[in-house]
Amino acid sequence: MIGAMTTPNLQVRRATIEDLQQLKKLWQQENLPGQDLEKRFKEFQVVEGEGGELLGGLGLQIAGHEGRLHSEAFAHAEQADALREKLWERTRIVATNFGLVRLWTQFATPFWNQTGFDYAPAELLSKLPGDFAGDPHPWRFFQLKAEVAAPISLDKEFALFKEAEKERTEQMFRQARVLKFIALIVAIAVFILVAIWAYLFFKMQGRPQKPGRLSRHPNAELAIRAPVSWTHFLSP
Repeated sequence: MIGAMTTPNLQVRRATIEDLQQLKKLWQQENLPGQDLEKRFKEFQVVEGEGGELLGGLGLQIAGHEGRLHSEAFAHAEQADALREKLWERTRIVATNFGLVRLWTQFATPFWNQTGFDYAPAELLSKLPGDFAGDPHPWRFFQLKAEVAAPISLDKEFALFKEAEKERTEQMFRQARVLKFIALIVAIAVFILVAIWAYLFFKMQGRPQKPGRLSRHPNAELAIRAPVSWTHFLSP
């Protein structure tokens, strides 16, 4: 039976709705909570045999940038390790495509002890998502890639964007208020200058003109206008 699994007709793929009946049988065989897993069948990767029979399945639950391997089930116990190898290879590809940082599991079979899963120290357990409900068995993890920084969810990114936009808008309003105040001061200053100019202008217009020097002598204008007669100077 193991030899049959190495044929090109063996397919490892994501579970579909058509696989649900066979998956239920596998879960029942392994005493897994079928009613709960039925709602999450899309989490499973399955191995399909040559005749369309599901030979095994493995669940991959994703929470943020963390993944959990759970609920493995196999039709034939003697094929389990060979099927685990194929499912593990497929699951790592899927996890990488989703950009996961770590994989978690509580599997304790010898196969998983040899695949690079290590017991999680206390400081790392603080990063275990709360959605990963499990039994009391110790948690193991497999590091897929270096964790440079804690991933930021889309909700947090949107909240930060809204906060930045709010601050930018408030800054624009503050600048507008300052410009409005400056414009008001300039308008008042211009009004005062115009008022002063108008006052001085009308004051100068209303002031009487001073008479000329000749106007101080009443006969001066007559003396200038009177014709000069030479006979007047030559007469005795």
